[in-house]
Amino acid sequence: MLQTMRSSAKFVMWILLVSFVGGFLLVETSGLLGKSPVTTTTAVATVNGTDILYSDWQRRSQQLIQQTQQQSGRTLTQDETRRLENQAFDEMVSEALLQQEYTKRGITVSDEELRDYARFAPPSWIRTAPDLQTDGQFDPAKYQRLLTSAQARQGGLLVALEQYFRTEVPKEKLFEQVTSGTYVTDADLWRAWQDANDSASISYVAFRAPVEKAGAANIADSDLRAYYDAHKAEFDRPGRAVLTVMHIARSITAADSAAVRTKIGQLRAEIAGGAKFEDVARRESSDSVSGAQGGDLGKGGKGRFVPEFEKVIYALKPGELSEPFLTQFGYHIVKVDSRVGDTLSLRHILLKIQPSDSSSAKIDREADALSKLVVGSDQAHKFDEAAKTLGLTPFKVVALENEVAAANGKLVPSVSAWAFGGAKVGETSDLFDSEEGYYVARLDSIADGGKTFDAVKESVSARVAADRAIEASIPAALSLAKKAQSSTLEAAALLANTHVESTGMTTRAGAGMKLGSLREAVGAAFVQPLNEVSLPIRQADGVYVLRTDARKPSDKAAFELQKKGLRDRRLTQMRQARLQMYLDDLRKTSSLTDRRKELNAQIRRQNATS
Repeated sequence: MLQTMRSSAKFVMWILLVSFVGGFLLVETSGLLGKSPVTTTTAVATVNGTDILYSDWQRRSQQLIQQTQQQSGRTLTQDETRRLENQAFDEMVSEALLQQEYTKRGITVSDEELRDYARFAPPSWIRTAPDLQTDGQFDPAKYQRLLTSAQARQGGLLVALEQYFRTEVPKEKLFEQVTSGTYVTDADLWRAWQDANDSASISYVAFRAPVEKAGAANIADSDLRAYYDAHKAEFDRPGRAVLTVMHIARSITAADSAAVRTKIGQLRAEIAGGAKFEDVARRESSDSVSGAQGGDLGKGGKGRFVPEFEKVIYALKPGELSEPFLTQFGYHIVKVDSRVGDTLSLRHILLKIQPSDSSSAKIDREADALSKLVVGSDQAHKFDEAAKTLGLTPFKVVALENEVAAANGKLVPSVSAWAFGGAKVGETSDLFDSEEGYYVARLDSIADGGKTFDAVKESVSARVAADRAIEASIPAALSLAKKAQSSTLEAAALLANTHVESTGMTTRAGAGMKLGSLREAVGAAFVQPLNEVSLPIRQADGVYVLRTDARKPSDKAAFELQKKGLRDRRLTQMRQARLQMYLDDLRKTSSLTDRRKELNAQIRRQNATS
């Protein structure tokens, strides 16, 4: 009964158990606890005086990492691992801040409230469960039967619901307090409608002077510092690293593809000859997640899979076995178990196209040779020598902290996370393995992020130079505007050896796309008198001289017909905006000490000397 829900509940509890034990064992067996610099009481962060323990952060990180690996069926890159570690950290900081707010505001949740929420306000992952649907809609009666079943208790569903609501109910109460009193007037709605639906035709001359004319290289440091001090909030930048990378590619040949096509044909023949699809999927499928379930992809409607996959499955009858077919993931064979309308229950077997054993062995030998020559070295010249010895061509990569590095439009996995994980300039990374091949990187330079003047001096210089270039174009714009006022905009533009551009009849958004932004120029164009030439209008990207040629107001009758829906959407947007501002302010005004980099660097040095 309700197999999907039971399986889901068991999966939740299995993940929680494995993640907790796995994370605990990782920290315990790694030697981090009980040794300097990390002990069982070491705080990775302090939030308004509340410590977040390093060991708790590691457990939470491992929970996310293991869950993601199980879902993806593969080993994660260092970039992916770092992203999940950051996610765990941010979640724990937010939880600490919210708990402090609950205490400050006296927000509590009783057991009776938890029971009422569980019975009458199930979460979305319950409401969308296929086995709790009747005619495509959530069926409360089925849900009530599930709650009272032995499977709900034994499978851990009740425990999972209690944990969910103990977290979510106080959060909901807090958010209700924060967003209470949100109101939107008819006048506000009408102004928003006008902003979206008023239209105008605008002629304009744009002055966008090139930055070089401002003499970017000749700006005094004192001017740059003065500008930086006045605009600090605009120059918060991530860390930046420059690396040199070598790549040993896994190349796939036509013969490799043909071999996989032959193999999956043999598997289809085996199933057609009487073998169980489930058994073959468990034995052969490259999709380890569904393969462990006999190839089961679950039950659902259209839009779950890539188009070429769905084209095949929706052409099959229940019980029918597909011919082998190719998608971006490899070769598949599919069997549809059942179909009701567009809802399918199906299984598949995937074989990825990979290099042959002989090609893989050759690539692995080359990677081993590279590893022996450079991995772990802190002598930069050895990297260059290894490239010459192996005939590899290194390439440069600029990596930003907490972002995956890329070169020539392709991602370069793990090197960014490694660079910002405590590596030293001149050091060579481990050998990183990915589906595309092997990577090894040397750190050439690294700059901390944040709001230091030295870290963003280049950006400040560019901004000041651009401002000066725009300032320098104002006299020419003023001269053109005065001539246009005594003749026409077109005549003045011709004398100034420039040209007039036009938006055509368009809304504010359309005008913004033409002029480059929804700034002062667009605002002026929708209020100035028709057919009059404006004075120069300066904004961040240039100087504009405008003439509004025509204007059409919004349709008031259409507004009245849609006002109720507009109000509902506007209220939702306003509440979400207020809530986000509240959460942002909570984080910004908190006293947060983040020790991740410090501790990771100490652990790295300790491991290097042990």
